[in-house]
Amino acid sequence: MKLFAMLGAINMALGVILGAFGAHSLKGKLSPEMLAVFQTGVQYQIYHALGLLLVAALLLPYPQATGLRTGGWLLLAGIILFSGSLYLLALTGAKFFGPVTPIGGVCFIIGWIWIFWAMLKEF
Repeated sequence: MKLFAMLGAINMALGVILGAFGAHSLKGKLSPEMLAVFQTGVQYQIYHALGLLLVAALLLPYPQATGLRTGGWLLLAGIILFSGSLYLLALTGAKFFGPVTPIGGVCFIIGWIWIFWAMLKEF
């Protein structure tokens, strides 16, 4: 549980740093479209960092729910693949990062379903 709390906290901090970087340093350097792509990466990173914190909190009363850990790892993979590919796409303009983004999105979806399933088994 401590690991997911730490992963959630560091991803929240990185999300805030990258959001500020995008708003203050990239404005005027990126096209409005690419700035929006960057900000979408930030939004999803922060949403799913909160998800990692939720996993940590759920592991307190349900430490035996191993599916929670799997769901957490999938959320982390989604942050890296989804948000990371959007950051790289916005900063480099390299279009080959675009196809990675949906893979991260699938990780998010499967991660949340895995968390749901892990909790459903606890009832």
